[in-house]
Amino acid sequence: MNNFTEFIENAIAWALDNQSREDYKFKCLAFVEDAYELGNNIEMFGGSTAAESAEEYGVNPAGEPPRGSFVFFSTHGPVDGVEKNWGHVGLCIGNGDVIHTWDVIRVDNYLNIQTLSGAPGWSQPEYIGWTPPDVFLKGYIQR
Repeated sequence: MNNFTEFIENAIAWALDNQSREDYKFKCLAFVEDAYELGNNIEMFGGSTAAESAEEYGVNPAGEPPRGSFVFFSTHGPVDGVEKNWGHVGLCIGNGDVIHTWDVIRVDNYLNIQTLSGAPGWSQPEYIGWTPPDVFLKGYIQR
């Protein structure tokens, strides 16, 4: 049984090394997946949006998210003319802090993410819960 400790540390290191990048706007799921995939030379499989991934994986709303978990939020807005709950996701780096892409890749406390203003037409993110790596890395393959 893999406890994913090395994967978690590699993903967090990759994410922190990419802090302040602006090219992941509206690509929060791609960012957290890239952290695990590029940080560990693996390929993982999930939904096509943060909201779909939260539904597919299931979320735990209880307690502070653990280090290495995906932290999910509900948020609605327009993308390419389609308005729906696309969701938002970040990677917990510990102590309730989450690295995620907003205006830039940045670190915020998971509860404080709910106070961020989004792009025009977007609702503020609402915390829905977290998912541990043993769930979202199920079925990963080594590259």
